[in-house]
Amino acid sequence: MEKKQKRSSFSGGIGFVMAAAGSAVGLGNIWRFPYLAAKDGGGVFLLVYVILAVTFGFTLLTTEIAIGRKTRQGPLTAYSRIHKKFGFIGFLGFLVPVIILPYYCAIGGWVFKYLSLYVTNTQDIAVADEYFSSYITGFPEPVIWMLIYFAITAVIIILGVNKGIERYSKILMPILVVMVIVIAVFSMTLSYTDADGVTRTGLEGLGHYFIPDFSGMTIQDFLIVVMDAMGQLFFSISVAMGIMVAYGSYMPKETNMQKSVNHIEIFDTGIALLAGMMIIPAVFVFAGLDGMSAGPGLIFVSLPKVFDAMGIAGKVLGPLFFIVLAFAAITSSISIMEAIVSSLMDKFHWSRLKSSLIVCVYAAIMGVIVCLGYNYLYFEQALPNGTVGQILDVMDFLSNNWLMPLVGLLTSILIGWVVKPDMIIEEVTQGKVRFKRKGLYIVMIKFVVPILLFILLLQSFGLF
Repeated sequence: MEKKQKRSSFSGGIGFVMAAAGSAVGLGNIWRFPYLAAKDGGGVFLLVYVILAVTFGFTLLTTEIAIGRKTRQGPLTAYSRIHKKFGFIGFLGFLVPVIILPYYCAIGGWVFKYLSLYVTNTQDIAVADEYFSSYITGFPEPVIWMLIYFAITAVIIILGVNKGIERYSKILMPILVVMVIVIAVFSMTLSYTDADGVTRTGLEGLGHYFIPDFSGMTIQDFLIVVMDAMGQLFFSISVAMGIMVAYGSYMPKETNMQKSVNHIEIFDTGIALLAGMMIIPAVFVFAGLDGMSAGPGLIFVSLPKVFDAMGIAGKVLGPLFFIVLAFAAITSSISIMEAIVSSLMDKFHWSRLKSSLIVCVYAAIMGVIVCLGYNYLYFEQALPNGTVGQILDVMDFLSNNWLMPLVGLLTSILIGWVVKPDMIIEEVTQGKVRFKRKGLYIVMIKFVVPILLFILLLQSFGLF
């Protein structure tokens, strides 16, 4: 009889929270959250996001961590332990990080490239409008930076739960928080007078960010804000992508799960809010309201111009910002890769090294293909949400717009109506812990979450 290998675990609540928060705080928090806030009426988006975080986000976060801790399995096998007929949810959840990892590493490579420009004081070339597009359509530099980024992620995963994920999360997360706060405070002190003699200040930009603007907002507009906030929350807190199931499986039984979930919520929402305070005032000061709606190009197109306009301050702030971005990206890609590796270990009983090396080969090949999607493998594909994309966009749409809402919807049906919420409540209340949001959890998992996710799915298919 084969001897069962002892499962790794985090050393305690702090290790788990740092790793989970590291997963939650990624590129989505740093660029997508501020962009959506600017697009969706500033404080309106923030208000909706916070409400969803403490209700919708809390429910899915609690559910997935509890499933992981109860089963002691990665996402691929955990769901079949809950109910044999619902094991397919685990497979769908496993597919999400499999699709995300290669293109996330490609974007991580872009971050490393820009960081290298600022570190070597050659950032002036990044100010040109065409620089970003000329870089990503080039070859082989994007491939090289993607592989460098991925190698760092892979090494941390191969080191394991304690020596890799937990150790580096405990180091990177506090540093990231401090740097984000420093840049946010500095952004609010900025002031600039443009060629027309109009003076804009960081505090004015902060007002556009925090003060709700309901002017001209219809019910349909508000529903779009709700869907945007919910879509952002999915990626932001790492639910419906196997990560929290995997991390939950490493959580010690004596750790207070409810307290850990609260801490993750605070970390994630706090960093997202600070990211907006870091970016929006600075962009508003030097680029006005138009600059705030730059979307995905905010980091790689708008911000280099902002840092250039700052003069000497920009030479300090620019590299500091891309260091923050690199830290945030790495802590997230670690969790994405771990969700895949832990699944292979649990399903096939492979060692961590073997599982990691198999994922390395896959992710490296697919990462190269993603990079080539901007040049040699370029094509244009119309997507159901009305946009046109190539390889990276198609992979992003499949994972974020279809699979993640579907996994969340099926999970809520499984827990809310098939095995019933008591299973999760029992796991949360281990050690006689009082589940303070128990009533809210039951209502959310049975009714609100499935309805919201069904609407989100309809929107993803272009039907709403």
